[in-house]
Amino acid sequence: MYTTHKDNNTIKLNLLKHIVCCPLFCSKGRHHGFHLFTSVILILSILGGCSTWTQCIKEVEYTPLPGDGWKVSTPAQQGLDPKLVALLYCNADKLETLYGLLVVKNGYLIAEGYFNGGTVEQKARVQSVTKSYTSALVGIALDQGYLSSVDQKMMEFFPEFAGQIKDPKKNQITIRDMLQMRAGYPWEESTAELFEMLYHGFRPSLLVDVPLVRDPGTDFEYSSLTSHLLGIIVARATGKDLKSFAEENLFSPLNVEIGDWIQDWEGYYNGHADIHFTARDMARFGLLYLNNGEYEGNQIISAEWVHDSLQTYSEDAWDYRVGRNFNDIGYGYQWWSARAGNHRFNLAWGHGGQQIVLVDELNMVIVVTADPLFGQHGGGPWRHEKANLNLVGNFINSLPKE
Repeated sequence: MYTTHKDNNTIKLNLLKHIVCCPLFCSKGRHHGFHLFTSVILILSILGGCSTWTQCIKEVEYTPLPGDGWKVSTPAQQGLDPKLVALLYCNADKLETLYGLLVVKNGYLIAEGYFNGGTVEQKARVQSVTKSYTSALVGIALDQGYLSSVDQKMMEFFPEFAGQIKDPKKNQITIRDMLQMRAGYPWEESTAELFEMLYHGFRPSLLVDVPLVRDPGTDFEYSSLTSHLLGIIVARATGKDLKSFAEENLFSPLNVEIGDWIQDWEGYYNGHADIHFTARDMARFGLLYLNNGEYEGNQIISAEWVHDSLQTYSEDAWDYRVGRNFNDIGYGYQWWSARAGNHRFNLAWGHGGQQIVLVDELNMVIVVTADPLFGQHGGGPWRHEKANLNLVGNFINSLPKE
């Protein structure tokens, strides 16, 4: 297990110099993302911080450890400017809640670092990144014939509540609507009552109790309950609990080992959050989508499902500003999309700034794990989450097009 400690403004490595080492670079000042590395150095020189930054860029350590089935390479060997990757890890060192940061390019792990007590073995609680895993399981259930179409109605899988539905519009909700966050259920952070429900825990009957705030199939409305109900649909369609189905058809083929996965009050695994994975295992999931559903020669999910999942069905899906290099935020099938400069990217995104980022045009996966900030919301936690998101957005913006 790898650990870090800070001493005299130096982050040191306890084993094999694997964790980021950045002498004289522990300030908590604001970081900036610019397109050209030379521009960064110029601005920092004007601000009087050039010597600190240039020293960090020369000495920061992000070399991955070999093993664990990963092919390891360097940024230069995979066509990336090492200075830009070094700057990414210098910026990462300033973040207070970041645990892990990985960069995979052309299928090679080219950069890896852990911070604030994070380790290569840590199974992080990746919050709503879980939603993208649930989407994958919906696709696999379709591929295997357990589901016939994304146009199947939600209520087909909850017949016990048919007589309790007061709003007839709920009978029109389809799996497609749910995948696109167009079912009409409300965002749980929109009211104190819904927020309490989110952290108290879901149960299937909430599909009856929670009123719709939009007509199904019309406008985007982010809803964790919707994602959880998708997970229950997969479980009921397959006749297996969600974890067992996932281990057999997704996790085992990816050679990943799940940690904890929280269940609801009736024993259904949460389809919306609370799955635990290492950063490396999250990167494998990212590679699966980057490679059109194929991993190590095995087609785990159909390429058609991957394509459909990563489309943008809702534009301007996020109302809150993230940063100058995190714009045009859209939504697909439980996957987000955004733009950083000239680059469009997809991401699985969880509270606290957990991320699996796919930059298809650069054949790149970026993974971020962080403090999940469980139960914490508002301006302070959002500041930390934005910092983790902007870390990635600024890096992507700095990269030239290929």
